[in-house]
Amino acid sequence: MTVDDRPTPSAPDDDPWLWLEEIEGKQALDFVERQNSLTLAAFGGAAFARDRDILAAIYDRKDNIPYVSRRGDDLHNLWKDATNPRGLWRRTTLAEFRKASPAWETMLDIDQLAASESEDWLLSGIATMPGHSRAILSLSRGGSDAVTLREFDLATKAFVADGFTLPEAKGGVDWLDQDTLLLSSAHGEGMATSSGYARTVRLWRRGQPVDQAQVIIETTADHMAVSGMADDTGSAPRVWIVDQIDFFNHAIWLRDAAGTTTKLDLPTGVWMQAHGDWFAMKLRKDWSAGGRSFATDTVLGISLSAFIAGSRDFVVLFEPGPRRALQGLFWAGGKLVLSILDELKPQFEICTPSAAGWSSATLGGLPQIGVVDIWPLDRHPSESNGDLLANVQDPLTPPSLLLIERGVASPTVLKQAPKTFTADGLVVTQHEAISIDGERIPYVQTGPAKETGDAPVYMSAYGGFAVAVKPYYNASLGKLWLERGGTTVQANLRGGGEFGTRWHDAGRLAGKKLSHDDFAAVAADLVRRGVTRAKRIAAQGGSNGGILITNMLVRYPERFGALFCTIPLIDMRRYTKLLAGASWIAEYGDPDKPEEWEWLKTYSAYHTAKPGQPYPPILIATTRRDDRVHPGHARKMAAKLQAMGYEAWFYEPAAGGHGYGKDNKERAGFEVLGFRFLQEKIGWRDGEA
Repeated sequence: MTVDDRPTPSAPDDDPWLWLEEIEGKQALDFVERQNSLTLAAFGGAAFARDRDILAAIYDRKDNIPYVSRRGDDLHNLWKDATNPRGLWRRTTLAEFRKASPAWETMLDIDQLAASESEDWLLSGIATMPGHSRAILSLSRGGSDAVTLREFDLATKAFVADGFTLPEAKGGVDWLDQDTLLLSSAHGEGMATSSGYARTVRLWRRGQPVDQAQVIIETTADHMAVSGMADDTGSAPRVWIVDQIDFFNHAIWLRDAAGTTTKLDLPTGVWMQAHGDWFAMKLRKDWSAGGRSFATDTVLGISLSAFIAGSRDFVVLFEPGPRRALQGLFWAGGKLVLSILDELKPQFEICTPSAAGWSSATLGGLPQIGVVDIWPLDRHPSESNGDLLANVQDPLTPPSLLLIERGVASPTVLKQAPKTFTADGLVVTQHEAISIDGERIPYVQTGPAKETGDAPVYMSAYGGFAVAVKPYYNASLGKLWLERGGTTVQANLRGGGEFGTRWHDAGRLAGKKLSHDDFAAVAADLVRRGVTRAKRIAAQGGSNGGILITNMLVRYPERFGALFCTIPLIDMRRYTKLLAGASWIAEYGDPDKPEEWEWLKTYSAYHTAKPGQPYPPILIATTRRDDRVHPGHARKMAAKLQAMGYEAWFYEPAAGGHGYGKDNKERAGFEVLGFRFLQEKIGWRDGEA
């Protein structure tokens, strides 16, 4: 009997599963309902409910860290727990926050709002005006990226009657003054790019219909997006406008208080941050200016006014190394903070500009291993006195939230997250695998100190968009995998940003296959080192990691016992035509260009999957409200695999956006379903060998 293996690399557009791209189509929803029933019947039940409730209780703990940002004199927080599953927007003072049990003032109860309006609301963003008396709230339905904008009065704790409101669309706002918004939204006819993001930046004045708002800049539909940001750190108010050409390239414009717009003469790939009369930027390519040459990933600083006047007398603030790379830069209190990974160890430098030049110092008092993330306490840079927050953790040490006052004082602990699993007898070790072309691929292993050769291993990675993967404390894996005797492995693949632009570029476009080879090499190294055997390795990846996991299925099936593929990108032929897909062409390539389809088809697992192969069991899960990565990717892959006779399971809850659920219980259920599936398929049901 002939098995239908369409679509194939040679006939990529002969796709019998296109009907599954109709997100709310009746036939498609019938498929989803049937698949959900089968998956929950197989992997749900009492054990699933037990583990889901265990995990949800951890997420709902009252002593979890309430992460905050300062707006004016108050610290603001969005808090979720079992009583408030959608969340409370609340505020307190820094003095109160230092206490073990701070007193909070509730600004908005999202659960009450959702119930009163019969809407699936979540709060996804808060933009406060100067002075913080009013805010524009971004309300998301079920976690989607598209939001409804509504003006809120912080004094009365109520929405403003006849205030600014905007129907659901992707994008947001910034305040120019109490009666004028800087609108970067895809709302309106012709206002969206082909990626679905804002095509214009508009000045929207109070009482004015939004379709009459003045367009101050417009980009072309083939660009990714355009956005505007108000900046009052200088001597006069100004606006920064970014025309995002693609994911990694953009043009930067400066609009002064008089409305004059100037395009900055900069390379399109820079990371650039300005404060007052200074700016700093990280290069994405080699660049020459002022008679000097600067290498990729170098950070340069200069006076903004001098630069606009024609000076190119840059100061070098950071120079990269082969395995030393900048991870981010931001201003706080007039000082520039550089976040660095050196052989994956966190480092931070503070650069201070002045008329006499730039000075530099290392931020001390922080660990040199594990994960350290730093960001400004103040939401608005013009209000910053230099106070920084730091989050410190590793796979066996729960996070500590530290305050570094004015960026110079010794860090003090504000909050300590609870230990959510027993780590006795567990160790964290670092290793390197050798990939197919000889490149060293780092990975972090957490588990029992003694190797048995049969460890149940949970592998994960990302390998895309220059995102550096870090070994965070993971409550769910700790409680439901490590505590029960398992081992976890997190790999740093090419395509990520761990070692800078050269590491990212090696794993994008045609090089994306190398990123997948890297992951397979780590799996093989675990067997070589005597940690486990292939059938005991479970692997999970989401979003860009969905391409990774489905390529493990079709390219390296012998190295894995089971696979969990979440909110995935899979179909590389049609991805640019689905939701935000066109925005990722710079990472993968354009399938409409024959020469680029030649490499895309090599890792489009939806096309390369064929019958009669030793594919391991796979669970593919997405959410219906994901308006970033289209749920059709997951649906179609599951349908094709099932049609060819493979063990492929599918799950799609209605809400969650580009995530695992709109509240802690939904998120826990999504994760636990994956754990139950993986454990059973590698022969480790309920943590027993």
